[in-house]
Amino acid sequence: MERRTSERLVNLTIALLTARTFTSKDRLRDLVEGYHGLNDENFDRQFERDKDTLRAFGVPIETGTDERYFADEPGYRIRQDDFELPPLSFTPAEVAVLVTAAQVWQQASTAESTTNALTKLWASGVEPDTDRLAALRPHISAKEPAWQGLWNALQARQYVNFTYHGVIRRVAPFVLAYRHGAWYLAGFDDTRGAPRLFKLDRIQGDVAPTGEPGAYELPVTSANELLSGLEEAQPDATALLEVRNGRAPWLTRRAEPVDGDAEQWQRWSLPYASGGAVVDDIAMGGADVRVIEPPELADAVAAHHQALLSRLEGTP
Repeated sequence: MERRTSERLVNLTIALLTARTFTSKDRLRDLVEGYHGLNDENFDRQFERDKDTLRAFGVPIETGTDERYFADEPGYRIRQDDFELPPLSFTPAEVAVLVTAAQVWQQASTAESTTNALTKLWASGVEPDTDRLAALRPHISAKEPAWQGLWNALQARQYVNFTYHGVIRRVAPFVLAYRHGAWYLAGFDDTRGAPRLFKLDRIQGDVAPTGEPGAYELPVTSANELLSGLEEAQPDATALLEVRNGRAPWLTRRAEPVDGDAEQWQRWSLPYASGGAVVDDIAMGGADVRVIEPPELADAVAAHHQALLSRLEGTP
């Protein structure tokens, strides 16, 4: 993605995330530097493309209004609860892994645009909550060679050709998402004539754009619906976990609390599918998650942590 485009998307995200009320399109036009100099038609087109791009990347942009007498003029915002994760803590070994991993965004390239966006918000009378900006920090690597080409094609709404399982596919990219430790693409596969999911590390060779930009419209549906094929199989077992209060929301959202919580820890009953990604999901909680039962699951998580520590031997 070009730096100018990424700066505009970051500015738009900051404006929507930090404003405490719905923000009108005209006000966003003034706040986001990347929209300056565009005529009305080009601005409307660019703004709609930017909204589609952010939503495709999982940014939950909400439409509504706070004006009682001007309900016909919608505004936009990003709800903090929908966008952010609670603070996370890691062991030194886990921090070493995160520091070593390549980042999707380089913060140095967005620092200047972030400052500019906040200055414009303050000048226009909006009181941004800068603590919310922690949600913009990148934490996920994108080492798959296909990632950059698909990112560019998704932003431009342009078809791509790539080889998957030995077959050349022509695909309209809809969503790029990180699930269970890997990147996936959801899109419409013209070769198969149906929506499909593709795991990026199984794409062979280069991703080649084909046709003109703006060749298709993104579907009016959520990223979760498009990625529903990645959901785990039906649960066939239940784990009893202890989770430090306020930690591991990706687990507690799927679990039921169990009576007898301590001051800092809460017990949870977690349904899971045997052979699924439950070990990875629990291990991601680090020292904030303990497996009480079944013992075989506790052993699998312990083995996962031990393998991680073994790989980190010699890491400063």
